[in-house]
Amino acid sequence: MRVTAVESRPAGIVGTSQSPSHRPFGARVGAFVALTKPRIIELLLITTVPVMFLAQQGVPDLGLVLLTCVGGYLSAGGANALNMYLDRDIDALMDRTSQRPLVTGMVSPRECLAFGITLAVVSTLLFGLTVNWLSAWLSLGALLFYVVVYTMILKRRTAQNIVWGGIAGCMPVLIGWSAVTNSMSWAPVILFLVIFFWTPPHYWPLSMKVKEDYARVGVPMLPVVAGNKAVAKQIVLYSWVMVAVSLLLTPLGYTGWFYTAVALAAGGWWLWEAHALLNRAKSEVTGSKLKEMRLFHWSITYVSLLFVAVAVDPFLR
Repeated sequence: MRVTAVESRPAGIVGTSQSPSHRPFGARVGAFVALTKPRIIELLLITTVPVMFLAQQGVPDLGLVLLTCVGGYLSAGGANALNMYLDRDIDALMDRTSQRPLVTGMVSPRECLAFGITLAVVSTLLFGLTVNWLSAWLSLGALLFYVVVYTMILKRRTAQNIVWGGIAGCMPVLIGWSAVTNSMSWAPVILFLVIFFWTPPHYWPLSMKVKEDYARVGVPMLPVVAGNKAVAKQIVLYSWVMVAVSLLLTPLGYTGWFYTAVALAAGGWWLWEAHALLNRAKSEVTGSKLKEMRLFHWSITYVSLLFVAVAVDPFLR
């Protein structure tokens, strides 16, 4: 799940000459934690645990939930660390990433690479030995897709980077289901598609806000290569498909009235915000008046509400 959080931090000191080994121990520990992007991983776990409740049709084994969460954190953390290793050149030039550990020199590139690879190996073994190997391969596949396909191939080459790169962020729903059932079903596939269509309209508003950052480093996010109106039209298109797909769970018998009510209400509000953004873009509103971050913040609330409903629904049927 390329799931994101806004980083509003002051510009960092690039190219510090102080050796990472001379940094305070507490600061070093904090830097390695920061490599995993814990705020982003919170959203990944929000899409994993509720699916386990849906797969169990009740409360899953709590030990299994804990192991799945730990494995998921380590796997996503490894992917994020490797992403920072590969993107350290452009991170140093972008305002919103200027305080990342590799930019400030708190962690060296070699340490970051070793850390990311270690987390990848440990997480895969943890999943395979304590959960099941289907979940382990799905987790490893998500990590490799994010690092290789998104970061190394797509991100700097195409405006469709976040569309296809976002597949990695969809994998936690498959992992949550497979952790409980050791199999696949249409329910996690539908939720996979919900996150797939959610990711672009979640991320593009943020990209609209910081498009100058991306333009400066030559990353062709859609708002960099297209105008606000064109981006807003794409946001509306993906939003309608996302809401429609989210409603498929009920007619297929996986959810009941509670999930349907939440999906309709939250989806309806999402569409209202998406169309409002499009109307402002059509009116050629720019700057703070465009209010693109309203949809970004709502997108996080939306996915949280929807997956809480996924977890609660089995108890109300």
